[in-house]
Amino acid sequence: MLATSHRLRHSREFAAAMRAGRRANRGSVVVHLDLGRETDGPGQLAVTKPARDAGVESGSPPSRAGFVVSKAVGGAVVRNLVRRRLRHLVRERIDTLPAGSTLVVRALPSAAEVPYGRLAADLDAALTAARTPRRASRSRR
Repeated sequence: MLATSHRLRHSREFAAAMRAGRRANRGSVVVHLDLGRETDGPGQLAVTKPARDAGVESGSPPSRAGFVVSKAVGGAVVRNLVRRRLRHLVRERIDTLPAGSTLVVRALPSAAEVPYGRLAADLDAALTAARTPRRASRSRR
């Protein structure tokens, strides 16, 4: 399980991360990673809470994660299995994310059939791609 301070709980937190974060699609997962939401400006949501039980310094907000597994993935048993696998994989990787970042992991229907190792490789590749800054596009003339 993820520590309480590392969980996204409200739909507005998911929506904010998906809207503002970088998206990366790799294999059976889509990752939305919002790296810089340490301070709240006007009109922004405050999504960080004190990290008492996470072992994180009190001065820096913890990284937070949430999961989206739709009915397209499968029945309830299959969806819960995929969610548990993703939660375990993210728990191992949450400390590598920058403080205050927000991560949403969306499982694609193919996540139900892939083995655990492949799911881990897809998640790692998606996280790497989401962290990498996009290069400037050249204007075509």
